[in-house]
Amino acid sequence: MSSNLFIDTFSITNSKIMDQITEQFDEFTESTVSASLEVDTNGTIKQALLENHQTAIDKYSLYYDMKYEMNRIYAEVDPNDANMIIMNKQNDIFNMNYIKWPVQADQLVNHEIITRMENNPDQMIYQFEDSEVTNHVPMIIISKALTLQNGYIYGYLFFSLTEKDLRDFYESYTSEGNNVLLLTPKGDIISSNQQNLIGESSPELLDYAQSFEGKELEYRNAEVFGQQFTLLSQYIPSLDIYLINLIDQKVVSNNLVDTNEIIFISIVIVGISVLVTFLILRRMTVSISTLVHQISDMARYQFTKPLKETGGYETRKIAKAFNYMLNELQDYVQILMNTQEKQRKAELEALQHQINPHFIYNTLASIKFMIKQEKKETASNTIDSFIALIQNSLSNIDETITVEQELENLKNYVQINQARYGDRIRVNYLIAPDCLSLTIPKLVLQPFIENAFFHAFTKKKTGYIQILIAQKQDKLICEIIDNGDGMVPNRLENNIVKSKGKRQLFSGIGVKNVHERIQLLYGKSYGVTITSEPGKGTNVVITLPAKN
Repeated sequence: MSSNLFIDTFSITNSKIMDQITEQFDEFTESTVSASLEVDTNGTIKQALLENHQTAIDKYSLYYDMKYEMNRIYAEVDPNDANMIIMNKQNDIFNMNYIKWPVQADQLVNHEIITRMENNPDQMIYQFEDSEVTNHVPMIIISKALTLQNGYIYGYLFFSLTEKDLRDFYESYTSEGNNVLLLTPKGDIISSNQQNLIGESSPELLDYAQSFEGKELEYRNAEVFGQQFTLLSQYIPSLDIYLINLIDQKVVSNNLVDTNEIIFISIVIVGISVLVTFLILRRMTVSISTLVHQISDMARYQFTKPLKETGGYETRKIAKAFNYMLNELQDYVQILMNTQEKQRKAELEALQHQINPHFIYNTLASIKFMIKQEKKETASNTIDSFIALIQNSLSNIDETITVEQELENLKNYVQINQARYGDRIRVNYLIAPDCLSLTIPKLVLQPFIENAFFHAFTKKKTGYIQILIAQKQDKLICEIIDNGDGMVPNRLENNIVKSKGKRQLFSGIGVKNVHERIQLLYGKSYGVTITSEPGKGTNVVITLPAKN
């Protein structure tokens, strides 16, 4: 089966190779025809061959110009191994490649080549020569008479290609058992990769070659030289020769079929198949195992991380479906979080707008009392502070203000309380100048000042509250320190005042609400931390992002 298939394939391939070889021969003949036309129409060459030169200087000057033109034309002849010769009627020879054909004028003058050119002056004549005129070197000679318009022959043009150079056209396509021959219409073999056949005459081979004329290229079985061959022939009209391909099936098959090699190749193919099957199965199992590990990790601590969609088709489909489910679940969780956030904001806004009536009543009563005591300036300042405080507390809860504005609100609140209760509680402000332009949410500091005023000094009647604000790297640190009564540990939960504490007297926004509000806006890295010791005071640290 391998042999038959190979011979069929080999024959088809050689048919294409025959076409390629024929194209190369055609290109050679086209280049010689083109060069012949250029020589025939070149004025310099024509002048050099026709004119009688008066002096040797004139003669050699014209011959120099002629040689230049011949070099230019010869460069276009393909292949370059071909030779070009011009001879005039005075038997002067201009040989472009003397080594390829060292012919003398007296050898050509009386040769039948000249006779054939003169009998057919308008044709290019192709012939095979292996005689004294070629020094018994087999070669193809292409000749053409150079004529004027009146038919006068003024010179002769020759192109020659040795059999060795001719063999270069096809020898690279030959191999053992795959032979190429060039056959003349007389049945003489003029060229072959089997050099022992050159010069042989084979009427049988000629009959087979002629039977191909006018028909499509196809291989036939033929018996020539006492042996069976597969034969293909193609006629090359430009050179008037037959191009023949002879395939020795026995030799080619013996070179092709090697039982040990076939067994080895079969074993290799089976081994590769087993390996590929193993790798495919392993890839499927490994990808499924990886998928299981990813899902296990996700269940523990990577709930938001999607699965990698790798591995086989089934694994990718499972991962894709799981990721789709995960995205839907995350969207649902996000909706719940947004709902809770909106609910939380609504609660904060409601608390913010519920200003404690007792605070309003007590502040107005204090202002009335100041007026009765004719403390008009103090009363006026208190009214201004009270108006600014009310206006700031009733604005949008989401609005951010600068640290400088928040300090103004704190000072207004402190001024109102000190106007009511005196200066027994002093308030000190230690603010870094580079922090004044930073922004913070409104009412994040006021609840802690209020808490210190009304809950830190129930036992102690005097003391101080210190407000420190500074920037540390990319964070804004706000610290509120008092030296009041302090708190017992059971009043703190995770360093935050428990929600069961007293309601704030001014806005109703407790310190725990402030902590949750900060984390809702900026994340878990920010918030409120409280440390306290009974009898020594309380320290509140508010951590916010440093934003302009």
